[in-house]
Amino acid sequence: MGLDFISVKSLRLFMFSWMSGSQEVRGNTLKVYMYLLRHGPSELRDVQRGVGLSSASLASYHLGKLLEAGFVVQDEQGRYSAVKEASYRVLDGYSRVGPAIVPQLFFFALLFTILAAFFSFEALQAQEFTMYLVAVCAVMVLVFWYETLRLWRKLAV
Repeated sequence: MGLDFISVKSLRLFMFSWMSGSQEVRGNTLKVYMYLLRHGPSELRDVQRGVGLSSASLASYHLGKLLEAGFVVQDEQGRYSAVKEASYRVLDGYSRVGPAIVPQLFFFALLFTILAAFFSFEALQAQEFTMYLVAVCAVMVLVFWYETLRLWRKLAV
């Protein structure tokens, strides 16, 4: 009977850690992870103030979620650090450009903005203005920029 309890408990622990590791980190939990990634080892109160959370218990809750998922570790002094090897899983869909982290859609949005501006300028110069083509390009550019800005706001700390 004791063996059954241990195996059920270990199975639950395994399933919880597997599920929490595969879940998307978002909202304030993502902000806490980004703060630790940018600022290095930090204490609980530093994280609370840096992210702008209302209480230390709220910061502790988000750090606990990250600890359980294996994205953060805690040292002997009680400071929390982001596990850099896990950042590729947390920041899926983002790219690092120097110290900045930008959504990967940013590059597509920038490319299509430049192409749409170039082709619109050429169409106006050649007096062959095709309203349909320009409208499609404008909608495409707006969609890319909307999605890029939406992803960028998720990272705001």
